[in-house]
Amino acid sequence: MTEQEWITVGKIVAAQGLKGEVRVKPSTDFPERFEVPGQRWLRLPNTSQEPQSVELERGRIIPGKNVFVVKFEHITDRSQAEALRHAEVLVRAGDRPELEEGEYHVSDLIGLTVLDTNTKKKLGVVTDLYSAGQDVLEVTDEQKQKHLVPFVKEIVPVVDLVEEQLEVDAPSGLFGD
Repeated sequence: MTEQEWITVGKIVAAQGLKGEVRVKPSTDFPERFEVPGQRWLRLPNTSQEPQSVELERGRIIPGKNVFVVKFEHITDRSQAEALRHAEVLVRAGDRPELEEGEYHVSDLIGLTVLDTNTKKKLGVVTDLYSAGQDVLEVTDEQKQKHLVPFVKEIVPVVDLVEEQLEVDAPSGLFGD
C-alpha cells in the first residue's frame, strides 16, 4: 500500500500505567478513532516497514486534555507500550468519515498553497492545523516564517481542493504587511 493510502490519526506519546496502555495525541477531529474497538495500524518510528495491523480494544479521552488512553490487543505490559512511543496510529484512506459541506479533513488542507484573495499573490503553504477553540491554520511563507490564520469563512472564504489552494482575506498585519 502506498503512503497516500494511509491517514495518520494520532501519535503515541507515552506509556500509561503498567498494563500496556498508551497515550495518543490525536490528529483527527473524530474521537471514535480512539474509542471504538477495531482494526488500526501502527507505523513504528525510524522504520520503512509497512504499517503493522493492531486491534484497538478500548480507549478513552483524558478529561481536559487532548490525549487519549488506548489499549491495543497483545500489548500487555509497560515495556511493550514503551516500545511503541513515537509510533503513528493510522487508518486506511478509504475509511475516512463523510463530511458536511464546508468541512475538511486535516490531511486535505496540509500542503495547500495559500493565496491572497484580492491580489492572488502566494502567501505560503499550509503546514499544520491547530484546534484552539476554533481551528487555526499554520501557514509557512517562503522565508520560513510561520503565520497563524483563523480557519473561519470570513478570513478563508475559498478552499479549492481540486486546485490544491485556498484563499485568505487577511486582516492587516496577519502576514506582516
